[in-house]
Amino acid sequence: MVFNFALTQGKYKGSSFCLLGRNPIFTNPRELAIVGGTGAFRFSRGYAILKTYYMDMQTGANTIVEYDVYIRHY
Repeated sequence: MVFNFALTQGKYKGSSFCLLGRNPIFTNPRELAIVGGTGAFRFSRGYAILKTYYMDMQTGANTIVEYDVYIRHY
């Protein structure tokens, strides 16, 4: 999975960071790597711990996932 987070408010407005990795949705918790970003997060590294709290098994459309993100940036 590749996931880009764009920040639109606050101190890091206009910056973004990218998560990359395998995302086995039924494994709690799981870890994805932060592999870079833009603006304040250029050359950033880190990780995110993901936890699925709810998933509509009939449609797969409604899912609640917590992202706990740790970033080292320069």
